[in-house]
Amino acid sequence: MHQDIGLKLSRVPRLWRAILDERLAPLELTQTRWVTLYHLSKMGDGQPQCDLARSIGVEAPSLVRTLDQLTEQGLIERRPSDEDRRTKRVYLTDKATPLLKKIETVVEQARIEMIEGLSDDDVDQLDAILTRIEQNGQRLLSRAPCDDE
Repeated sequence: MHQDIGLKLSRVPRLWRAILDERLAPLELTQTRWVTLYHLSKMGDGQPQCDLARSIGVEAPSLVRTLDQLTEQGLIERRPSDEDRRTKRVYLTDKATPLLKKIETVVEQARIEMIEGLSDDDVDQLDAILTRIEQNGQRLLSRAPCDDE
């Protein structure tokens, strides 16, 4: 029984992203772009590229291309850090605000539908369990230094 947990833990995020991809397709956003915008909006403006990449679960160099595309679309700006000029910080532009509201609406509706049939207590317990599993996983990974590009 416990052997299937890993498979389920890997399938649920794929289902979640597939549903969101389908629903966000009319906004002409690729998965990497909407995920990046969404994470930045949740983390707050001025995030170092490295921290944003870590939050998304990708390597910093992999995020650079997506940030370039979002910059070209006028949805983000990258600025050097005041503390360390080698570090780039990422900021949302005013143009991103209405798009983020649409993304938020789609994400919220999908969330409601995905947890349909679960009580508030079930959701609280699921959240606590997933948090514990995530913390355990993070402890297992070594945190390598991240170079911004």
